[in-house]
Amino acid sequence: MNHIWGLLHHPDREWRSINSEGETISHLYTHHVLWLAAIPVISAYIGTTQVGWTLGGEKAVQVSMLDGLWLGIMFYVLIIGAVGLVGGVIHWMARHLPERPDLQQCVVFAGYIATPMFLSGLFALYPIAWLCFLAVLCGVCYTGYLLYIGTPSFLGISRKQGFILSSTTLGIGVLVLEALLAVVVLLWSMGSDYSLVWMYMK
Repeated sequence: MNHIWGLLHHPDREWRSINSEGETISHLYTHHVLWLAAIPVISAYIGTTQVGWTLGGEKAVQVSMLDGLWLGIMFYVLIIGAVGLVGGVIHWMARHLPERPDLQQCVVFAGYIATPMFLSGLFALYPIAWLCFLAVLCGVCYTGYLLYIGTPSFLGISRKQGFILSSTTLGIGVLVLEALLAVVVLLWSMGSDYSLVWMYMK
């Protein structure tokens, strides 16, 4: 967890520190991913069950606590799986490099570049669509910056090669994020629909 501040404050130096540790996937998940992935899940749970989500202006729609619980669990599993997926993508894209990092290194790298995205999930506590979109956009931008800074040192390639690879990785990562968000919106919408039906029946 001590890497969070370093990635936000001095990412170049922090990447060197992360690279020197030789962290395992299990350590990454138990000490970083599982904790930080809970931020958007818990925030979304509180926001949608206690405040209600809205596109802005209209009446907020609340999700029942039971629906929010199982939707939150599914959301959590999707986030954890997305980290591994992006790590696999990075490993696949680095297949032609002379010093290709192993899959473990790539998943660790993916787990740390996702840090801004995890932190942006705090805005789900007040789930207005435009506010959450702005938070996600900021998270994506800083994730891109971490990619650009970290890829050359992580893969041992030039800045130019690193820029090309990080840009491609970011593009694929954004597609993964969009798919994840689409599934999440669908799930939360289903939960709100069930809540509306239940309210109507009562």
